[in-house]
Amino acid sequence: MIPPISTTLINDIQKKIDFKTKPIGSLGVLEKIALQISQIQNTLTPELNNPAVVVFAGDHGIVKNKPVSPYPQEVTQQMVLNFTQGGAAINVFCKQNNIDLYIVDAGVNGTFEYSEKLLNHKIANGTSDYSEGKAMSENQCKTALEAGKKVIQKLHNQGTNIVGFGEMGIGNTSAASLLMSYFTETPIEKCVGKGTGLDDNGVNTKGEILRTVFNIHKNNIQNPIDVLTSFGGFEIVMLCGAMLEAARLQMTILIDGFIVTSALLAAHAIDKNVLDYCIFSHTSGEQGHEKMLSYLNVKPILNLGMRLGEGSGIAVAYPIIKSAVNFLNEMATFESANVSEAE
Repeated sequence: MIPPISTTLINDIQKKIDFKTKPIGSLGVLEKIALQISQIQNTLTPELNNPAVVVFAGDHGIVKNKPVSPYPQEVTQQMVLNFTQGGAAINVFCKQNNIDLYIVDAGVNGTFEYSEKLLNHKIANGTSDYSEGKAMSENQCKTALEAGKKVIQKLHNQGTNIVGFGEMGIGNTSAASLLMSYFTETPIEKCVGKGTGLDDNGVNTKGEILRTVFNIHKNNIQNPIDVLTSFGGFEIVMLCGAMLEAARLQMTILIDGFIVTSALLAAHAIDKNVLDYCIFSHTSGEQGHEKMLSYLNVKPILNLGMRLGEGSGIAVAYPIIKSAVNFLNEMATFESANVSEAE
């Protein structure tokens, strides 16, 4: 069970925010972030320790048989190698902001040399094709949830108290669209977007394929685990398990775009308190993301038209989150600075 964030110090935290040398509320969203992180840590002096981004990678069986992506499945493996060589956007942004980056092989259809930063939690070489049956077995789903937990436990034991989540997997916008449609009760056509670059005809074809897939499975779903086994990717399931564990351990969770938020929808269906611990980095340019955010009744920090994935939105937004904590801890009060308050 995930505890709700503490309200014990909420009045004291708000008073500390309000008595900084500024008009009340003048730092806008920064003040809300400072309040939330302080509540998560139940302190007047929050810290961001050993920030990390974890990118879970996995392949999707449907890509082999249906035209849901303009890219072939092998791009997943190629991009994981790119991550390990420091060549992706997430590498650049994490390096810029001193964020540790970890890549997890959740189920990539390929082999790697694993290391401290490339972790092996492979369930299988990609999921099964969910146009023909379930994406995974219940046992595989539970193993993936547990693997996500283990990744977070390791980071927590190393002193990390703020973690962001990214993903990589050709075809995973299709899985995310199916999850979104089920959890938010939104027609699949309003969930499906361009993914890695489909044109309008490609988006329409993708929507038709996924409508058929949804109808195949919808009557056999009883709970969130059934949703994940039917439609999920191993990387999405591990994301879900990681989020639930990070919230249980009272870590601050940074949410990226469309696919990561689809995993959060599943985590939220399992335990709604997970949302207390989440900060949303940006609004993805993928069509369904704004609807997801509206369903969760949350507002992201940035809207830059990004739809890359990888956790890139998190790494770009992190300096703003850091600013929120720094003003709370370092900015003078009216009293300490001998500045007169408003009458």
